[in-house]
Amino acid sequence: MTGMSDHVGLRPAEDDVLPPPDWGRRGPAAPGTRAAWAFAVLAAGLVAGRVWVAPTVGARALDAWATIFVAVCVQALPFLVFGVAVSAAITAFVPPSVWRRVLPHRPGAAVPVAGAMGAVLPGCECASVPVAGGLMARGVAPAAALTFLLAAPAINPIVLVATAVAFPGKPEMVVGRFVASLLVAVLAGWAWLLLGKGEWIRVPSRPHADGTAGRLEAFRQDMRHDLMHAGGFLVVGAAAAAAINVVVPAGWVTAVAGNPVASVLLLALLAVLMSICSEADAFVAASLTQFSTTARLAFLVVGPIVDLKLIALQAGFFGRRFAVRFIPLTFCLAVGVSAVIGGLL
Repeated sequence: MTGMSDHVGLRPAEDDVLPPPDWGRRGPAAPGTRAAWAFAVLAAGLVAGRVWVAPTVGARALDAWATIFVAVCVQALPFLVFGVAVSAAITAFVPPSVWRRVLPHRPGAAVPVAGAMGAVLPGCECASVPVAGGLMARGVAPAAALTFLLAAPAINPIVLVATAVAFPGKPEMVVGRFVASLLVAVLAGWAWLLLGKGEWIRVPSRPHADGTAGRLEAFRQDMRHDLMHAGGFLVVGAAAAAAINVVVPAGWVTAVAGNPVASVLLLALLAVLMSICSEADAFVAASLTQFSTTARLAFLVVGPIVDLKLIALQAGFFGRRFAVRFIPLTFCLAVGVSAVIGGLL
């Protein structure tokens, strides 16, 4: 990152100093204007759906969409609540001095350490986004926090055990997933450190609270705000994922399974569109027996790093300017690293 964070792993602030409240934030739009636009978009969507979509959707397709939508939300919501709670606890109770002791002062060294920290936090990608935001709010360099965001849902013990169960007798899939996911996270953190700009990311900023009562109130308010904010984006991502799952014909998937390049790209794209929780995606990958090991590894590596609900959550937490740059970067890194690691298995 440019500025102060180019030279230190943590912003050199005292314990009672947080990032400026207006850092990376745009001026708020008038509430009436936002409500009017939201109502207009919703009304237009309902009219368009009634005129063009409804006549072409059968009861079976609608049932499938509803089932997938509810499954994604129910699967992700507990982890989202867990992540929001951890994030609020970090910002309310953990002073910045703790992170200055845990992480190296140099951002380049802090990035791989933050990636390794992802191995100790059970949870899915929905939990990692608010936790990364909480780390930034407490002074952790954005590059290190983003590395943690990518690594935590892919290399934690629950995910690795699930992968081993899904691929019995194939320990190379567990090793390949761990190595490829950690490598992608570290490379993405270093890339953001070198190329990212402060104005591209909206760093969460929260007021400092003194005393036990003040910290408890800050925890409650932070958790309520983040849960309401992130929950809306989760619903949007889940709806998009359900629509894609219903629309994409299964025959298209089978047709390209024999092409080594196309199969990797297809499963990487499907990982984005299907938006399966990282604790469950290994069982889906194991069922895709018509695909190569490399293609299935790409599915496992891309999914926890880039999917529709993650895109919505990242845009909501860190801003659209961040999302349009970081998401293509991580997708390309995940596909490339998966192809290399898969070729070595």
